[in-house]
Amino acid sequence: MAVVVDTNIVSYIFKEDSRAADYERHLIQVPKFISFMSLAELRRWEHQSNWGPAKSEKFEKLLSDFGVIYADSEMCDIWARTTNDCSKKGRPIAVADAWVASVALMFDIPLVTHNRKHFDHISGLSVL
Repeated sequence: MAVVVDTNIVSYIFKEDSRAADYERHLIQVPKFISFMSLAELRRWEHQSNWGPAKSEKFEKLLSDFGVIYADSEMCDIWARTTNDCSKKGRPIAVADAWVASVALMFDIPLVTHNRKHFDHISGLSVL
């Protein structure tokens, strides 16, 4: 089984935040993927924080543990359906969260996130 990892979990791992331990069991010996959207959010964080070379190198090493899934036409359709379905349910979803969910939905694999409430109303999505 593989998993999609939300931006917050990657952040916890990098910061060595104690919350990362809560999700470790889901990440051991499985292929781990992030959405291109998570990669963009993480890169923004890197630039906003103006890291030096050593911290950037440590970050790149962590990112190398994750495959990055980029959008294609099929994923764009999943994203559009997901955002529409969420709006119809009266629970609009953030653009970035919808891209993360779309990766998990497209490949029918679980999403590992600390923000369950952002995703728990999405039909067909398994959240760990």
